[in-house]
Amino acid sequence: MAFGWIDEQARARRRAGLVRTLRPRPADTPLLDLASNDYLGLTRHPEVVQGAAEAARTWGGGSTGSRLVTGTTALHTELERALAAFCGFEAALVFSSGYAANLAAVTALGPHGSLIVSDAGNHASLIDGCRLARGETQVVGHADPEAVRKALAAHAGAAIVVSDTVFSVDGDRAPLTALAEACREHGAGLVVDDAHGLGVLGDGGRGAPYAAGLAGAEDVVVTATLSKSLGSQGGVVLGPARVIDHLVNAARTFIFDTGLAPAAAGAALAALRLLERAPERAARAREVAAELYARLTAAGLDAVRPDAAVVSVRAPSPERAVRWAADCRAAGLAVGCFRPPSVPDGISRLRLTARADLCGAEIERAVRVIGETRP
Repeated sequence: MAFGWIDEQARARRRAGLVRTLRPRPADTPLLDLASNDYLGLTRHPEVVQGAAEAARTWGGGSTGSRLVTGTTALHTELERALAAFCGFEAALVFSSGYAANLAAVTALGPHGSLIVSDAGNHASLIDGCRLARGETQVVGHADPEAVRKALAAHAGAAIVVSDTVFSVDGDRAPLTALAEACREHGAGLVVDDAHGLGVLGDGGRGAPYAAGLAGAEDVVVTATLSKSLGSQGGVVLGPARVIDHLVNAARTFIFDTGLAPAAAGAALAALRLLERAPERAARAREVAAELYARLTAAGLDAVRPDAAVVSVRAPSPERAVRWAADCRAAGLAVGCFRPPSVPDGISRLRLTARADLCGAEIERAVRVIGETRP
């Protein structure tokens, strides 16, 4: 029977407690949201919504084609220039998603004969980029610059090192300065995904590479998403102009994909302008994360100290993690639930995302619910 093997895989997932289901949410929900990646609370901000609406009215519902045909508008160019200036890079290129941006950067910068050194804790989009790239990939230990050095020392040709800046599972930060030093010792490029750093880390939310003094460096390329702190949709690659020009000519997820919808570009640009005027939002997101961690650990829960806006709480098993998240939802709190294979170490977690717009009473309520429903 066609696709008969799917049934056995479904049974195996059920036995392991790893079944995933879609849960459509209404536009208006009473749940306290600690599950989304809306770190700055901008998705529903009036200025961001207005930016999306004005862009749709001006440019229409879609970009109408790939970026190299009809899919590049003046709005896309304005967004790219604003992102490059804000993050401190020479140029930027906007994609339809952060996933597409990561695939583009890794595949276009890891050609045949090159070495790609990838952190074991990297996001799936970076992992898939490594799988699709024609270069040889070597996976090294999590946040281990010495392992990176050894891998680079054993390779004579072109090389890149690929890492998240803030890892999405536990919210820990990569040792960017040490990674850059290792790369420069061996003439390698550094490609980092700042999806969870942009809008949260660095001066006014300019990102983890900016905070590490790497913004604008000739040997550093940064990817990011517009769907987290900027409350919209899409992705971006930032770096030297010659690297961005190379992506325009070589990155398949740029050349063959429809351009980002104008509404998403308009929303992201509005959010970026708002963040420029209110840089304190970045610091507030970090403060909320620190307070969540302090209160959770004080309540006896096994939480991981956050470096940005992600706080994870360890669960005893995949099944109990799912039950815990469901009990939180029943009590009015939405939290993320990470289980294998989404977590590389096999440890299931509740994943909480701090938001700059959370007040003290909401933080207290979240911690109380998590504590009362613990398995």
